[in-house]
Amino acid sequence: MTLRNQARAGMVWTFAQQFGNQIVGFGVSLVLARVLMPEEFGLIGMIAIFISVGQTMVQSGLTQSLIRAQHLENADYSTVFYFNLITSLVIYFLIYQGAPYIADFYDQPILISLTRLYCIVFIINGFSAVQQARFTRNLNFKIQTIITLPATIIGGGIGIALAYLDYGVWSLVWSQIVMSFVSAILFWIFSSWRPNFSFSLKLFKKHFSFGFKLAASGLLNTLFNNAYLIIIGKFFAPAQVGYFTRAETMKQLPIKNLSSALNKVTYPLFSKIQEDDVRLKDVYSRLMKLVLFIIAPTMVLLSVIAEPLFRFLFTAKWLPAVPYFQILCIVGILYPINAYNLNVLKVKGRSDLFLKLEIIKKIIITLVIVSTIPFGIYALLWGQVIIALAGFFINSQYTGRFISYSAIDQTKDLIPILIFAGLAGLSCYMVDFYLLKNFKDIIRIIAGMLNFGVIYLPLSYAFEKKLYEQLRILVFNK
Repeated sequence: MTLRNQARAGMVWTFAQQFGNQIVGFGVSLVLARVLMPEEFGLIGMIAIFISVGQTMVQSGLTQSLIRAQHLENADYSTVFYFNLITSLVIYFLIYQGAPYIADFYDQPILISLTRLYCIVFIINGFSAVQQARFTRNLNFKIQTIITLPATIIGGGIGIALAYLDYGVWSLVWSQIVMSFVSAILFWIFSSWRPNFSFSLKLFKKHFSFGFKLAASGLLNTLFNNAYLIIIGKFFAPAQVGYFTRAETMKQLPIKNLSSALNKVTYPLFSKIQEDDVRLKDVYSRLMKLVLFIIAPTMVLLSVIAEPLFRFLFTAKWLPAVPYFQILCIVGILYPINAYNLNVLKVKGRSDLFLKLEIIKKIIITLVIVSTIPFGIYALLWGQVIIALAGFFINSQYTGRFISYSAIDQTKDLIPILIFAGLAGLSCYMVDFYLLKNFKDIIRIIAGMLNFGVIYLPLSYAFEKKLYEQLRILVFNK
């Protein structure tokens, strides 16, 4: 199979995996949001940073090294497998012991048992990380789709059942544990690889020298991505954390469906053409424009119809999350672009530069948070927009040195798409505000989508016809 066909097959199955998981996950989240209270989601949001940090530490970046490496033997996989497993046990022990301090920080005693139970997923995921990396390395996303979709369905079903049985926040915890457990079992069933009883210090040093920089970068990224949850959880009520997590989850829905799916494919794809800078730039620029062509209008449309959408899906108790969501949509537009810029650095083997950039951006995040926190939660959220813009220019400027595609060049390519989405969004807002304000939510949602499409699709087709052609080639392989 050619690299192009591998990439296409990988994207198709990754989209199937992402869309399938997100549709099921969103359905589960929809039911749980109607049954549970914002405060209960807020409790999970408070420990989200510890969960994310633990996951980052467990993977340690060594699986990324496996995906990137050109030549591997069973000893490579076994070495990483045992290291990940031992790390997962150590991390769980540390968080288990630290749970009382987490509860004291937020003044929520329930977080002791909540944290200790939830973080069992570290150990479960540690058993299957290498198997998943092998499938990703070979661009085999079909198997991953077959594995993760049933796991999501079973875990989600357990969560819904427990929620209706009045288990409250515990239904969210058990849903995730069951999902991870089923996924790990299926990865072992579908994978022919088994670890042997060997651990090579030499191979460990090779993978660790690359992976630990990514792990350090990922750790920094995780800490600062969840900094807002820590601050909101510390200084505001649990319900505010719940509103923020609901807004963030809604923002991430289209982002995860598209950009994360492509990111999963593009890293191994870029790795295969890492020595051909001209080809790498061409593939990168086309993918970036194609992703923004879909993400930008989606986020603009969702921000415009956010009020009727939240009330229709989650009931009126979640309406305070609407302004949070509208601000975060701006951040969501820039997310995939930042991720692809960083992928270029990874495939070039510059994990040292990757770490350097993360440190610079974290300094900026710290300054923005310190500057905005005295002015309340909305100032904090607008600070995220400033951080996203700064991150784009920093990432793209350094990436441009490797593939001759600077921040200015990238901006010139992206501006037209943003203008088209903005014009369509403005039209949609005016019609909704002046003509549809008193209509039922479902009518406002459908009318907004139709109005947006009538403006955006012809306008973008007239000026960016090549993007439609690339989308047709990607989907139909013609």
